[in-house]
Amino acid sequence: MKAVLQDRYGNADAVRVGELAKPVPSDDEVLIRIRAASLNGSDRENLVGSPLYARLGGLRRPRHPVPGSDVSGVVETVGKSVSDFEPGEAVFGELAGYRGGLAEYVATPPRLLARKPPGLSYAEAAAIPQAGCIAYRSTRGIEPGERVLVNGGGGAGGAMVIGLAKHFGATVTAVDRADKAAFLLRAGADQTIDYAESDWAAEEGRYDRIVDLVAHRSPYRVRRALRPGGSYLMVGGHARILLATAASTLPIRWTAKNEVKVLVVPQSREDLEAVTALVTEGAVAPITDRTFPLDAAAEAFARLASGDNQGKIVIEVP
Repeated sequence: MKAVLQDRYGNADAVRVGELAKPVPSDDEVLIRIRAASLNGSDRENLVGSPLYARLGGLRRPRHPVPGSDVSGVVETVGKSVSDFEPGEAVFGELAGYRGGLAEYVATPPRLLARKPPGLSYAEAAAIPQAGCIAYRSTRGIEPGERVLVNGGGGAGGAMVIGLAKHFGATVTAVDRADKAAFLLRAGADQTIDYAESDWAAEEGRYDRIVDLVAHRSPYRVRRALRPGGSYLMVGGHARILLATAASTLPIRWTAKNEVKVLVVPQSREDLEAVTALVTEGAVAPITDRTFPLDAAAEAFARLASGDNQGKIVIEVP
């Protein structure tokens, strides 16, 4: 089968399209004929091998040579222990281990898969899993009228966070590059901040919730931008900030009465089905930046690495 292969950490030149044997599912797996896959921030981290936790799947090189975790496609065969799905069913979801999706076929346990709603294309469905589950977890509990800031809103995952926060009645401020302002407004933001011109963390006592997709500030500094009782959720960013945020959760809770924490988003079929129901109801929509064929995967990764994408990059598999 045709697949995208990564044999080292590096830039987009580290991936190429080659041939692998078609996988054979074990008794507890399904074999999916992939129709589309999408790229996430985690795919950029796994490409370059940074932060350090991105190398948990291989210190010097990825143990699994095929990148990509968010997929949609059709079940071709099922193992004899599988009762969740049948051959011919259209499915989508996130792959365990965050790799294996950029290929014509993948064999995977079915626990993270869901049935694709008939009203969604394969490309639309593939754009949901990781970004949608992050958005679902990071916006739970938002009340109408609250002020929410989304830092890094113009990338692969930000649009769905912005859209769901707006759906729940928040006034949303989105932070990214100046050239992404129109996109952020289209995604649902009420106002935008150009991070090169203004420091949102200097706005003391302004926000009820901050969702930080690209964290690089001290948790004690961002805490000052929260209103009393407000929360800061770190989703992605520098490893040292992740460690600092995890270490500061209890001290900040005790002294400032704010919630400052790393948001852990587990891979979950339940969350995927819940956020997809909101998509099909029209509450929020995945936004696709650009679609590439599988043979142009290196171009897709180059665009992801540049940070120029506005929404999800989708790779279609013929």
